[in-house]
Amino acid sequence: MENTHLTRSSDEPHKARRMDILKNYPQVRALMGSDWTSGLWIAGILLLQVSIAAYFGAHPNPWLLALVAFAIGAIANHALFVLLHEATHNSIYKGTVANRWAGIACNLAQGIPSAMAFRNYHLLHHKHQGNLDLDADLPGPVEAKMIGNHPARKALWLFCFLIIQGFVRPARLKKVQLWNGWVITNLVCALAFNTAIVYFLGWTALAYLLVSTWFAVGLHPLGARWVQEHFVFKDGQETYSYYGPWNKLMFNVGYHNEHHDIMNISWRRLPALRRMAPEYYDTLYAHHSYALLLRKFLFDPAVGAGSRVIQVGAAAAYTAETCDKNLAVGAASDGAVTTEG
Repeated sequence: MENTHLTRSSDEPHKARRMDILKNYPQVRALMGSDWTSGLWIAGILLLQVSIAAYFGAHPNPWLLALVAFAIGAIANHALFVLLHEATHNSIYKGTVANRWAGIACNLAQGIPSAMAFRNYHLLHHKHQGNLDLDADLPGPVEAKMIGNHPARKALWLFCFLIIQGFVRPARLKKVQLWNGWVITNLVCALAFNTAIVYFLGWTALAYLLVSTWFAVGLHPLGARWVQEHFVFKDGQETYSYYGPWNKLMFNVGYHNEHHDIMNISWRRLPALRRMAPEYYDTLYAHHSYALLLRKFLFDPAVGAGSRVIQVGAAAAYTAETCDKNLAVGAASDGAVTTEG
C-alpha cells in the first residue's frame, strides 16, 4: 500500500449498511436513545482529576506529575473526550442544549475549550466522511506528505496530535465556520474554570490537567485510537473497530464501525448492536491490540498519514452554502446529522 491517499467516487459505506441493518434487524431501533448515566461518569472523572490536580498544587513534583499524568490522567481525560463525543451525538440527555453543556463540562478537567468546535466539525465528519473540504478527521495532502512514512516523523505527528487537531485541520477546512455563540461560551467557561484552578490550587494543578490532555490525545497507548478508526489496513475497508481491553476504560469507543453505522446508539449498547447483527461486523478487519497497532503504524513503511480514503468526483463537490446549511440543521436539531449521517 503506497503512502498516498486512496480514493473512492461512491458514497461512504455506512449509510447503505445502516439501512440494511435496520431493514433486517428492526429490533436494533430499541438500542437507540440517550443514556443519562454518562453524566455521572463525567462528574466522577472530573472530581478525580481535580482531586489529583489539587494534590500536585500542594506537592509540586514535575517528574511524578508527568508519570501520573501519563498513567492516570491521560486515561481519565481520554475518557472525557469519549463522553464529550457522546454528548456531541446527543447520546447523554434528550435535549441538544443539555448535551452541549455536558460536552462543556467534559472540557473542565481537560483545560482546553474544544467541545463545541469539535461538535461542529465532528458532525460534518459523519456526514461527509473522506471529503477533504469538510472532514476534519482527514489528514490533508500537505500534512500527509510532511509526515511521510518515517517512524520518527510519525511519532512526532502523534506526539503533536493535539495541535494538529486543534489548529492545523481547522485551518484547512475553510468552508466550515468555527466561531459561534456556543464556541465562545465554551471558551469562557474553560477560561473561568482554569482561572479558578490556578487561584485556589496553583499553576501546578493546571499543569497536571493540561499534561494529562496532551498525553490523552498524543503519543500514548490510547493514541492508537486515532490511527485505528479510519487508517486503511485492508484494501476496500474505510472504517475499523477495536475489540480489546482498552474499551473497558474508554467507554467502548473502539466500536467504531458500529458507531458510524448507527450513530444514536450510546456507548453502553454498541456491543449489543454487534451481537444482534454479527454478519455485518465479523467479516470486517478489526484491531485487537493497540500496542501491535502502534508498532505497525510507526514502523511499517506502507502505513502513514496518507493511508486514508478520500472522496473524489461530483459526489464530493459541496459548496459553502451546503456546508452552512448542514451546520444550521445540526445546530437546530442535530437530527439529520446525527441519525442520518
